[in-house]
Amino acid sequence: MHPLHQYIAGQISDRVKERRVVVMYDKRGELRPFFAELVNTPEIGGGPVAVNCGPRKVFLYVFDGSFLKARLAVEDLTSEDQPNDVVIYIPGLDRDAKGSLLMELEKAGTVYQHPALKMLARLVLRKRFTDVALDEMLKSDSLTYADFARMTKDETGTEGASLLKSIFGGSDTLAILTTWIGDTDKDGELDKKGALGELRAAALARLGLTLPADGTIDRMRSISARYVLANEFRLDLGDQGRNGPAATLLKNVPEPGTADQQKAAREVAKRLRERHPKAFEVLADGIQSELGLSADTVDGRQLGAIDTFRFEEAAVVATCFDLIAEEKFAEASGLMASREESFWVNLDVGRKTVWAVCRLMVDLGLVAASACETIAKSNGNPSLWVERYVSTGGHGWYLLDHAQRRLEGFLATVEDPIEERAVAKIRAVYENAVRRMTDGFVKAFQKSDWTVPGVLQQTRIWSDVVASRPVPVAYLLVDAMRYEMGQELVGRLALATEVVIRPAIAALPSITPVGMAALLPGAAGTFSVVTSKGKFGASVDGEFLPDLAARQKFIKSRVPRLVDLELDEVLSSNPKALQKKIGEAKIVVVRSSEIDGAGENTSTFYARRIMDRVVEDLARCLQRLAAVGIGEAVITADHGHLFFAEDRDPSMRIDAPGGETVDLHRRCWIGRGGSTPPGSVRVSGPKLGYNSDVEFAFPTSTAVFKSGGDLAYHHGGPSIQELVIPVITAKLSGAGAAKPEKNAVTVAHDFDAVTNRIFTVRIELGGASKNLFENARKLRPLVLSGDKPVARAAIATGAALEDGSLTLGPGVQANVAFMLTDDQVKTVRIQVLDAETDAVLYLSPKDIPVRLGV
Repeated sequence: MHPLHQYIAGQISDRVKERRVVVMYDKRGELRPFFAELVNTPEIGGGPVAVNCGPRKVFLYVFDGSFLKARLAVEDLTSEDQPNDVVIYIPGLDRDAKGSLLMELEKAGTVYQHPALKMLARLVLRKRFTDVALDEMLKSDSLTYADFARMTKDETGTEGASLLKSIFGGSDTLAILTTWIGDTDKDGELDKKGALGELRAAALARLGLTLPADGTIDRMRSISARYVLANEFRLDLGDQGRNGPAATLLKNVPEPGTADQQKAAREVAKRLRERHPKAFEVLADGIQSELGLSADTVDGRQLGAIDTFRFEEAAVVATCFDLIAEEKFAEASGLMASREESFWVNLDVGRKTVWAVCRLMVDLGLVAASACETIAKSNGNPSLWVERYVSTGGHGWYLLDHAQRRLEGFLATVEDPIEERAVAKIRAVYENAVRRMTDGFVKAFQKSDWTVPGVLQQTRIWSDVVASRPVPVAYLLVDAMRYEMGQELVGRLALATEVVIRPAIAALPSITPVGMAALLPGAAGTFSVVTSKGKFGASVDGEFLPDLAARQKFIKSRVPRLVDLELDEVLSSNPKALQKKIGEAKIVVVRSSEIDGAGENTSTFYARRIMDRVVEDLARCLQRLAAVGIGEAVITADHGHLFFAEDRDPSMRIDAPGGETVDLHRRCWIGRGGSTPPGSVRVSGPKLGYNSDVEFAFPTSTAVFKSGGDLAYHHGGPSIQELVIPVITAKLSGAGAAKPEKNAVTVAHDFDAVTNRIFTVRIELGGASKNLFENARKLRPLVLSGDKPVARAAIATGAALEDGSLTLGPGVQANVAFMLTDDQVKTVRIQVLDAETDAVLYLSPKDIPVRLGV
């Protein structure tokens, strides 16, 4: 039998194999000759006939005008639990959607409404002929089944049709045109075999492009590339752009005449980007220059969703920065939505960082707008303010601080210039939201006599949380870890179970000597803030605790079998040494002062970098403790903080109360007497529950007292960011890190040494994870120097990256850009962990040198 018969028989056979009974409607009666071939007779009809349909034997019944007769004719063949293979062919009728007497058979089996005969013939012929040749061969509407059968039997084809296929190894005309435009390798063969005429015919038929008959092949390619790219760009222009400067610049480029030709031009441009990226880059840059297209001549609002030319992504991101400066965050988000995977953005890590900054600005703007909307609806109940701050599900106000920290941390490492108006505006938006939040919360807090009913008090964390945990328990005291950082840490605890985070209210004033003392045993019943011999500090059980040494001595005297370690001490110890230090301890106190130390003692630039590493360090600390047998953990803080982009403007600095000053910080005054400056509030020690005659003054908003120094980082006051601290409890897995998986991930990069703070690697699943039927995996890419993380995954293309966790599917390659946070390291290694188990999936086989500035 001829190929057309074999193809149709195969289609029917596949459906019979799947459903046993097939009802075929053929309104035009085009397949009568096919079924005549099946029964080997010119006339078909009568009762069911056993025939060979492809590889299967079936009973064929041909409808003769009566559905009842058809149903009765096949009833014996289909009534059993396992019916015979039956095909009912109904020529001249279309299926009645309302049902027929064959409805039961149709539902038990299947209905096959085949494509038009010409389409079936095209599918068979495409194995040998190009689409252009087929258009010519099949253009007549009078062709019959016999004609199509002869075409599929013809082994010679037409000379023109066979040339392009023999040269390019396929019959897809768009693929041929794409390959020819993007690659010159076939030029000699095209010329030698005289196939340029067919190539011109293909361009005319599929693209609507007339190529010169006397032109060189290079000129033909140049004209084709210009036509394809310019028309993709033109067809993608927004409503404004179709009547704007861009359309004027394209007036000399002809347009495709039909919708199919427009679709074909766009498809060729798309394939060029995907299959010939280097050639596309060169062609697009040349055409952009030739047409005079640039960000200066075309506004980003006029562009569509596809970046045909390099200037487009720059124009769009510039427009997004303008929209941010105008506080039109939703509009900027919409404009960015389809552009962040742009061909041009992915070419240059510098452009990726610019887009990442823009996205972080937009995210912060949207979160700020949402927070301000609910702030306006808040009442005088401080518990409600705290509830809204810590709320989960994407609505908590803490997300405002998280978004700001991510943005400012990113800006601290980006070297490309960022639009200053947008930066200034988004910082103002954040500060305005925090100011409104602080104004409202402080009023509610004061009205409620400086208490927040229903929320855990810091002084009760030891008695209510730590003391109730099974021993041994790790008690992590993280100086200045605000609530949003605690939430991020929760997402990083891969080896922990029963992880719970809840808020607590720090003791006022929110400074380290007060907050750290409030976390000690006994603070629930006898905590106070006092002065002694001219010094200021807290007291627990009547003992004055002005500093770390006093607090360490106090807790060791109250808690037997306690070990006190610093975070760095845990991270730098190998398991054997750490086990020796812990010994038989029931309580392991781990102190971290990195956040507060960075904020107080380093520049804003370096403070941001250091703070970005702390959450990762805390997660690694818990992992190490789990590995040496610590099964429980409580993580909390002495206070939170405010950290703006720069120090308070002089207008935001207010005079201190004067009088007898015991201690003065930017966000709190401690003393006696003096006057209460405008913009501040005074509260007595007894009012805060302290057995003391000292008084406290706090700015009521985000202002600071004039206390010297030049910092953007502050704490001590009653803002929600300073007072709401995280209390995290978790069960740690005693098994430690999961076993490494070999070949689970492949990592590649194009550098032998890190010479820039921002560098990119390619990550792809390997081994069993590469199976296309496997689920996506969550990975955590890291850059280590020794055992210390020194860079963070900041941007990813090809896969989603959130808080350092990369969700990567099988068969997908992600480009991950890292930002070096430590300029002093000499070598690094790239590591990829399973984000859910911390199993090591990849580690660089050798150290990679770091040569910044080279």
